[in-house]
Amino acid sequence: MEPLPFEAHVLANIYAETERRFTAVDDFAHGWEHVNRVYKLAQYIAEQEGANQFVVGLAALMHDLGRTAPQDGTTHHADLSVTLASELLNTFQVPRDIQEATIHAIVAHSFSRNIEPLSLEARVVRDADRLDGLGATGIIRWAITGTLRRNSQTRTHHPTDPFAEEHTPDDHVYMLDHFYSKLLKLSDTMTTKTGRRLSQRRAAFMHAFLIELRDELEL
Repeated sequence: MEPLPFEAHVLANIYAETERRFTAVDDFAHGWEHVNRVYKLAQYIAEQEGANQFVVGLAALMHDLGRTAPQDGTTHHADLSVTLASELLNTFQVPRDIQEATIHAIVAHSFSRNIEPLSLEARVVRDADRLDGLGATGIIRWAITGTLRRNSQTRTHHPTDPFAEEHTPDDHVYMLDHFYSKLLKLSDTMTTKTGRRLSQRRAAFMHAFLIELRDELEL
């Protein structure tokens, strides 16, 4: 469904403004490239599921906007995103009911916060965000993020238990453990039919990657 002129105008302007703000954020996993992928995924899922594409588009574009703000280490990025998104929504005089629906979708997207998405639109945005952590894109994000965050104590995998079969996954120490502490769980958290369908293929790709890695490590 084509957006109404007002909706198209607002989405185009917020798209441009969000892209501009992310210019200084050099983060493949949570930067503009991620936001743009989530936006496209969310719009596709919204169309398939019959969700409000205006709300979904707004929330998808601004769900990580807090990452463009100075980080004080105490405020969750989703809370910062809400503050910045509210300012933009007011700037473009978005109706109050659309603002509230958009803000809820932003708040509910976070994996770490584990807030239940109460609307179809919030479910769509959360599914889209988590889908980007799966599949080939998810593996690239994992490798880049793990490399950037590693320190002198970080190892690619546990020396005797690479696939976390006998130890509790600790992705702060072993990069590969992130598959078991988070990534392989994402598919089970999908809340829409379309999200579940898309996640199955992506999760299967990640399992195939781990099978290949096991074969290589066991030579």
